[in-house]
Amino acid sequence: MENVFSYIISLGASVMMPIIFTIIGLCIGMKFGKALKSGLYVGVGFVGLGIVTALLTSNFGDPLTLISQIYHLELNVFDMGWPAAASVAYNTAVGALIIPICLGVNFLMLITKTTRTVNIDLWNYWHFAFIGAVVYFVFDQSLAWGYFAAIVCYIITLVMADLTASKFQGYYEGLDGISVPQPFCQSFVPFTLCMDWVLEKIPGFNKLDIDAEGLKKKFGVLGEPLVLGVIVGALIGLVAQMEVKKILFLGVTMGAVMELIPRITKLFIDGLMPISEKTKEIVNKRFHGKQVFIGMSPALVIGHPTSLVCTLLLIPTYLAISVVLPGNQFLPLASLAGLFYIFPIMLPYTKGNVVRTYIIGLVALLVGLWFVTDMAPDFTKAAAAVYAATGDQAAHVPEGFMAGSMDFASSLFGYVIYAATKYAKFIGAAILVIIMVCMMLWNRRLIIKDEKTAAEALASMNK
Repeated sequence: MENVFSYIISLGASVMMPIIFTIIGLCIGMKFGKALKSGLYVGVGFVGLGIVTALLTSNFGDPLTLISQIYHLELNVFDMGWPAAASVAYNTAVGALIIPICLGVNFLMLITKTTRTVNIDLWNYWHFAFIGAVVYFVFDQSLAWGYFAAIVCYIITLVMADLTASKFQGYYEGLDGISVPQPFCQSFVPFTLCMDWVLEKIPGFNKLDIDAEGLKKKFGVLGEPLVLGVIVGALIGLVAQMEVKKILFLGVTMGAVMELIPRITKLFIDGLMPISEKTKEIVNKRFHGKQVFIGMSPALVIGHPTSLVCTLLLIPTYLAISVVLPGNQFLPLASLAGLFYIFPIMLPYTKGNVVRTYIIGLVALLVGLWFVTDMAPDFTKAAAAVYAATGDQAAHVPEGFMAGSMDFASSLFGYVIYAATKYAKFIGAAILVIIMVCMMLWNRRLIIKDEKTAAEALASMNK
């Protein structure tokens, strides 16, 4: 069984997701050709997204490293990026069976009405496996603790996907019936709610409302993500003291990333829409209007203009503040491509306000730097064990450094689960269970209430 799921994961999202979507399409009654086309659109979307994000990591790695050397930045937690985190996640005993175990948990939650999300975003199950793997090594390779951490994270994420689904679907067009059960994304919701409440109380600031379109009107061509990308890319090359040719190349490359991402994310929508519409049709027909959400990757919406603008603004400020932030030992480099993923659930709550989204994102990311720094020793232990066992270069930690990654290591959900189990052990585990059970019961109450309302409405129509 371990070999089967390891093989499936080794296919990568670009191959695995088309197969899954084609099978799902056939299961819900779509014709083979249409189901295959939907699946392939999603696969092509992942390929395109991988190529574009690789433009960031491959072209900006050297200049950012040069900046670190030129200005003598002594930060000893090396940014391994998401590949290292995924390698640690799937190359441990916890990751080996994370997919069937989580699917089983998802099924139990569906039949007990504690979730309405069917999480088919199998590739991103590595987030749950990652926190489970780190806790696994914290407790000297204890499978019980590792699976406990992963399952708690999975359940909390499914509930959060339900609770944020209506806002998500209302903000983004054409995504009815979709939720986002990805813990990195969902972990920014508490920050968003708290910070948005605080910002709303500031006189004058609460009337400041600039969205991406407003930015274009205010600053003209300079407000375009494409042009902003060129400016930020060139500035990074300038600070790295590179030659003019390289500075211009970095500018155009960053501009290309900003322009291509929205075009690529449209492929996800094109692939998803036929399946989403067919699923909605079946649910309305067989479940009398009861809601069932399809859990999908946030890659669907990372091309939103506000996401692009805020990501561009965050890159230089995030880097600059990380250097001087007291207690931080992590300089984000390889993880910068993951910045796009902090906004998908944030935007529906900030209503696309660029200023609010930027401030909330920056605060959340800076807090995340402390999370990464504190988790680094155990992440290093896990990465070293995986590298020794498999020889996977993604998990190789450079000599003299500890391992870190913004991708999920800086997540509120991941860190709270890690810290609660490591520092408070059984008391921390008990608190996590109480939080998890309360969230499940609250969600169940909401689901039953909605189903009762839908049933009454249907009965009224039939009369």
